[in-house]
Amino acid sequence: MPRIALIEDLTDVPIPAGSNILITYDGVSEWYAAANTMVAGWIRSGGRVFYHVTVRPPESIRQQLVHLGLDTEQLETQRKLLIVDWYSATLGQKSQEKNSFESLKVADMSIILAKRTREEPLPGVLQIADSLSCLARFNEEKAWVDFVLSRIIPGTYATKSTGIAGLLKGVHSEWVYRTLEGAFDGTIDFKLDETGENPQNLMRIRNIRNLNFEGRWHQLNVDENFKVSLAK
Repeated sequence: MPRIALIEDLTDVPIPAGSNILITYDGVSEWYAAANTMVAGWIRSGGRVFYHVTVRPPESIRQQLVHLGLDTEQLETQRKLLIVDWYSATLGQKSQEKNSFESLKVADMSIILAKRTREEPLPGVLQIADSLSCLARFNEEKAWVDFVLSRIIPGTYATKSTGIAGLLKGVHSEWVYRTLEGAFDGTIDFKLDETGENPQNLMRIRNIRNLNFEGRWHQLNVDENFKVSLAK
Protein backbone atom coordinates (compact mmCIF):
# COMPACT_ATOMS: atom_id res chain seq x y z
CA MET A 1 0.00 0.00 0.00
CA PRO A 2 1.43 3.44 -0.84
CA ARG A 3 2.51 5.48 2.15
CA ILE A 4 3.11 9.15 2.88
CA ALA A 5 6.68 9.74 4.05
CA LEU A 6 7.09 11.94 7.15
CA ILE A 7 3.36 12.12 7.92
CA GLU A 8 2.74 8.39 8.28
CA ASP A 9 5.96 8.08 10.24
CA LEU A 10 3.94 9.79 12.99
CA THR A 11 0.59 7.94 12.73
CA ASP A 12 -0.33 4.52 14.03
CA VAL A 13 -2.18 3.49 10.84
CA PRO A 14 -2.23 4.72 7.22
CA ILE A 15 -4.30 7.77 6.34
CA PRO A 16 -7.51 6.51 4.66
CA ALA A 17 -8.07 7.04 0.93
CA GLY A 18 -10.32 10.01 0.26
CA SER A 19 -8.67 12.09 3.00
CA ASN A 20 -7.56 15.70 2.56
CA ILE A 21 -4.59 17.00 4.54
CA LEU A 22 -3.78 20.72 4.86
CA ILE A 23 -0.15 21.82 5.24
CA THR A 24 0.39 25.26 6.78
CA TYR A 25 3.98 26.36 6.31
CA ASP A 26 6.44 29.19 6.77
CA GLY A 27 7.90 30.38 3.48
CA VAL A 28 11.42 29.67 4.79
CA SER A 29 10.55 26.18 6.03
CA GLU A 30 11.46 22.93 4.27
CA TRP A 31 7.90 22.24 3.09
CA TYR A 32 8.77 22.24 -0.62
CA ALA A 33 11.59 19.74 -0.11
CA ALA A 34 9.28 17.69 2.11
CA ALA A 35 6.65 17.67 -0.65
CA ASN A 36 9.19 16.20 -3.07
CA THR A 37 10.14 13.60 -0.46
CA MET A 38 6.48 12.62 -0.07
CA VAL A 39 6.07 12.32 -3.84
CA ALA A 40 9.16 10.12 -4.17
CA GLY A 41 8.15 7.93 -1.22
CA TRP A 42 4.60 7.45 -2.49
CA ILE A 43 5.78 6.38 -5.94
CA ARG A 44 8.42 4.02 -4.54
CA SER A 45 5.76 2.33 -2.40
CA GLY A 46 3.64 1.58 -5.47
CA GLY A 47 1.41 4.63 -5.86
CA ARG A 48 0.77 7.23 -8.56
CA VAL A 49 1.11 10.99 -8.08
CA PHE A 50 -0.64 13.99 -9.59
CA TYR A 51 1.72 16.81 -8.62
CA HIS A 52 0.13 20.27 -8.89
CA VAL A 53 3.04 22.73 -8.96
CA THR A 54 2.39 26.41 -8.31
CA VAL A 55 5.55 28.03 -6.97
CA ARG A 56 8.28 26.30 -9.00
CA PRO A 57 8.64 25.51 -12.73
CA PRO A 58 7.74 21.91 -13.68
CA GLU A 59 11.25 21.29 -15.01
CA SER A 60 12.71 22.29 -11.65
CA ILE A 61 10.43 19.73 -10.00
CA ARG A 62 11.65 17.03 -12.38
CA GLN A 63 15.29 17.85 -11.60
CA GLN A 64 14.65 17.65 -7.87
CA LEU A 65 12.88 14.30 -8.21
CA VAL A 66 15.80 12.98 -10.26
CA HIS A 67 18.10 13.96 -7.38
CA LEU A 68 15.87 11.81 -5.19
CA GLY A 69 16.51 8.84 -7.48
CA LEU A 70 13.39 8.83 -9.67
CA ASP A 71 13.40 8.29 -13.43
CA THR A 72 10.85 11.01 -14.16
CA GLU A 73 10.80 10.41 -17.91
CA GLN A 74 9.86 6.77 -17.47
CA LEU A 75 7.39 7.52 -14.69
CA GLU A 76 5.59 10.14 -16.79
CA THR A 77 5.48 7.78 -19.77
CA GLN A 78 3.91 5.14 -17.52
CA ARG A 79 1.58 7.80 -16.06
CA LYS A 80 2.77 7.03 -12.57
CA LEU A 81 3.75 10.71 -12.30
CA LEU A 82 1.62 13.52 -13.72
CA ILE A 83 2.93 17.03 -13.22
CA VAL A 84 0.12 19.57 -13.50
CA ASP A 85 1.42 23.05 -14.27
CA TRP A 86 -0.21 25.92 -12.38
CA TYR A 87 3.08 27.82 -12.29
CA SER A 88 2.94 29.14 -15.87
CA ALA A 89 -0.51 30.62 -15.24
CA THR A 90 0.85 32.56 -12.25
CA LEU A 91 3.25 34.24 -14.71
CA GLY A 92 0.58 34.86 -17.35
CA GLN A 93 2.35 32.47 -19.72
CA LYS A 94 1.08 29.60 -21.84
CA SER A 95 2.17 26.26 -20.45
CA GLN A 96 4.30 23.85 -22.46
CA GLU A 97 3.16 20.95 -20.30
CA LYS A 98 0.70 18.21 -21.27
CA ASN A 99 -1.26 18.85 -18.07
CA SER A 100 -1.92 22.42 -16.96
CA PHE A 101 -4.39 25.08 -15.96
CA GLU A 102 -4.28 28.04 -18.32
CA SER A 103 -6.23 30.21 -15.88
CA LEU A 104 -6.30 30.32 -12.09
CA LYS A 105 -9.65 32.10 -12.02
CA VAL A 106 -11.85 29.76 -10.03
CA ALA A 107 -14.73 30.14 -12.49
CA ASP A 108 -12.50 28.64 -15.19
CA MET A 109 -10.97 25.97 -12.96
CA SER A 110 -14.35 24.86 -11.61
CA ILE A 111 -15.52 23.78 -15.05
CA ILE A 112 -12.57 21.39 -15.30
CA LEU A 113 -12.57 20.10 -11.74
CA ALA A 114 -16.34 19.56 -11.67
CA LYS A 115 -15.74 16.60 -13.97
CA ARG A 116 -13.65 14.90 -11.28
CA THR A 117 -16.77 14.10 -9.27
CA ARG A 118 -17.96 11.95 -12.17
CA GLU A 119 -14.66 10.18 -12.85
CA GLU A 120 -13.66 6.63 -12.05
CA PRO A 121 -12.13 6.14 -8.59
CA LEU A 122 -8.38 6.69 -8.34
CA PRO A 123 -7.25 4.52 -5.41
CA GLY A 124 -3.52 4.66 -4.86
CA VAL A 125 -3.24 8.21 -6.25
CA LEU A 126 -1.70 11.06 -4.25
CA GLN A 127 -2.97 14.48 -5.29
CA ILE A 128 -0.46 16.99 -3.94
CA ALA A 129 -0.44 20.77 -4.43
CA ASP A 130 2.62 22.59 -3.16
CA SER A 131 0.59 25.75 -2.42
CA LEU A 132 -3.01 26.90 -2.79
CA SER A 133 -2.05 30.43 -1.77
CA CYS A 134 -1.51 31.41 -5.41
CA LEU A 135 -5.31 31.38 -5.85
CA ALA A 136 -5.55 34.53 -3.72
CA ARG A 137 -3.71 36.51 -6.42
CA PHE A 138 -6.45 35.93 -8.98
CA ASN A 139 -9.65 35.65 -6.94
CA GLU A 140 -11.58 37.27 -4.12
CA GLU A 141 -11.04 35.56 -0.78
CA LYS A 142 -14.48 33.98 -0.41
CA ALA A 143 -14.50 32.81 -4.03
CA TRP A 144 -11.27 30.84 -3.87
CA VAL A 145 -12.01 29.36 -0.45
CA ASP A 146 -15.44 28.23 -1.70
CA PHE A 147 -13.66 26.68 -4.69
CA VAL A 148 -11.45 24.63 -2.38
CA LEU A 149 -14.48 23.58 -0.33
CA SER A 150 -16.74 22.73 -3.27
CA ARG A 151 -14.30 21.36 -5.86
CA ILE A 152 -10.90 20.30 -4.50
CA ILE A 153 -11.97 18.57 -1.29
CA PRO A 154 -15.03 16.76 -2.77
CA GLY A 155 -12.96 15.71 -5.79
CA THR A 156 -10.56 13.83 -3.53
CA TYR A 157 -13.42 12.13 -1.70
CA ALA A 158 -15.16 11.19 -4.94
CA THR A 159 -12.10 9.66 -6.58
CA LYS A 160 -10.90 7.92 -3.39
CA SER A 161 -7.47 9.47 -3.86
CA THR A 162 -5.42 11.12 -1.10
CA GLY A 163 -5.03 14.91 -1.08
CA ILE A 164 -2.29 17.10 0.39
CA ALA A 165 -2.34 20.87 -0.12
CA GLY A 166 -0.01 23.58 1.15
CA LEU A 167 -1.10 26.99 2.47
CA LEU A 168 1.44 29.72 3.18
CA LYS A 169 1.26 31.15 6.71
CA GLY A 170 0.74 34.82 7.41
CA VAL A 171 -0.62 35.96 4.05
CA HIS A 172 -4.36 35.24 4.37
CA SER A 173 -7.03 36.31 6.82
CA GLU A 174 -7.71 34.37 10.00
CA TRP A 175 -11.07 33.39 8.47
CA VAL A 176 -9.29 31.59 5.61
CA TYR A 177 -7.10 29.51 7.91
CA ARG A 178 -9.93 28.65 10.31
CA THR A 179 -12.33 27.74 7.51
CA LEU A 180 -9.88 25.47 5.69
CA GLU A 181 -8.53 23.89 8.86
CA GLY A 182 -12.10 22.96 9.77
CA ALA A 183 -12.84 21.51 6.34
CA PHE A 184 -9.72 19.37 5.84
CA ASP A 185 -9.33 16.02 7.59
CA GLY A 186 -6.04 17.01 9.15
CA THR A 187 -3.62 19.91 9.58
CA ILE A 188 0.17 19.67 9.61
CA ASP A 189 2.56 22.56 10.31
CA PHE A 190 6.05 23.24 8.94
CA LYS A 191 8.18 26.03 10.37
CA LEU A 192 11.72 27.31 10.86
CA ASP A 193 12.43 27.81 14.56
CA GLU A 194 15.00 30.57 15.03
CA THR A 195 14.69 30.95 18.80
CA GLY A 196 17.89 29.02 19.52
CA GLU A 197 21.48 29.57 18.44
CA ASN A 198 21.06 27.08 15.58
CA PRO A 199 17.83 27.42 13.54
CA GLN A 200 15.84 24.20 13.26
CA ASN A 201 13.35 23.06 10.64
CA LEU A 202 10.37 21.50 12.38
CA MET A 203 7.09 19.77 11.57
CA ARG A 204 4.17 18.55 13.65
CA ILE A 205 0.79 16.96 13.14
CA ARG A 206 -1.65 19.39 14.72
CA ASN A 207 -4.67 17.23 14.06
CA ILE A 208 -5.88 14.27 11.99
CA ARG A 209 -9.45 13.16 12.56
CA ASN A 210 -10.04 9.62 13.81
CA LEU A 211 -6.34 8.67 13.85
CA ASN A 212 -3.86 8.34 16.67
CA PHE A 213 -0.73 10.38 15.99
CA GLU A 214 2.40 11.81 17.58
CA GLY A 215 1.60 15.51 17.94
CA ARG A 216 4.84 17.08 19.20
CA TRP A 217 7.22 19.12 17.08
CA HIS A 218 9.84 17.03 15.28
CA GLN A 219 13.14 18.28 13.89
CA LEU A 220 13.76 17.64 10.21
CA ASN A 221 17.01 16.57 8.59
CA VAL A 222 17.75 17.47 4.95
CA ASP A 223 20.46 15.52 3.12
CA GLU A 224 22.62 16.56 0.16
CA ASN A 225 19.88 15.56 -2.31
CA PHE A 226 17.28 17.53 -0.33
CA LYS A 227 15.55 14.40 0.95
CA VAL A 228 13.78 15.25 4.17
CA SER A 229 13.60 12.86 7.13
CA LEU A 230 12.66 13.03 10.80
CA ALA A 231 15.61 13.47 13.13
CA LYS A 232 16.19 10.46 15.36
